[in-house]
Amino acid sequence: MIPLYVLVVSFVMFRASGVAGFAYFSEWQSSLQAAVAVMLLVAASAHWGSKRRDLIRMVPPAFPRPDLIVTITGLLEIAGAAGLLFPVTSRIASICLALLLVAMFPANIKAANESLTLGGRPVPKLPVRTLLQLIFIAAVLLAG
Repeated sequence: MIPLYVLVVSFVMFRASGVAGFAYFSEWQSSLQAAVAVMLLVAASAHWGSKRRDLIRMVPPAFPRPDLIVTITGLLEIAGAAGLLFPVTSRIASICLALLLVAMFPANIKAANESLTLGGRPVPKLPVRTLLQLIFIAAVLLAG
């Protein structure tokens, strides 16, 4: 849920700065791009922090080297966050991020079905995780 809170709060803050006169954020899309980038950077930080072991446990057993997968997906989130911020790459970054979110969804299913924890807190149930994933996919696509 933290990524959703980060997305919403940062979007509101960027839009408010646009209304206050900061020209770059005068349009909703630039505010959304920045908010999605912040969300992705926060999410990526978990790939190397105290939640890393929890993320590794979420990777379905059919995939080899879950530790490497967690590292790669974190790096892709960082690259996607950066890509969203440049007009020349924002569209392709948003498409690639949407595909990444779809590709990572089996880990969300496993986490929900096995009642895993993330940072000591239980992960949301599958319907909530599915809704969150759809919100994130919509946000990255709209940002691009």
